[in-house]
Amino acid sequence: MAVLCSLLGKGLKGRHVLARYVFRVHAVQRMFERGISVAEVRNVLEEGETIATYPDDKPYPSRLILGRSRQRPIHVVVADNAPDEEIVVVTVYQPDATLWTDSFRRRRE
Repeated sequence: MAVLCSLLGKGLKGRHVLARYVFRVHAVQRMFERGISVAEVRNVLEEGETIATYPDDKPYPSRLILGRSRQRPIHVVVADNAPDEEIVVVTVYQPDATLWTDSFRRRRE
């Protein structure tokens, strides 16, 4: 199940596009639990940096995006449904500093 949210935005890294964001129920639940708003997720999608890609994920290739909101880091996992021009928001979380490097771009070894 998913929640559909169509937004006209800048798109990733400032490109103007009509992006249809589809929030999976899991993502909405985690956003509520973690106090992360739709506006914060949208900001990460528009201004964040893709730090990992998973081209073999099914049903769509996915990626991990790092962004910030009020100085706190936020990770958003999305799947790119290119045929339907949708960005599916899979999950959202604030990365744990004990598990990630100081930049929150790589997991600690």
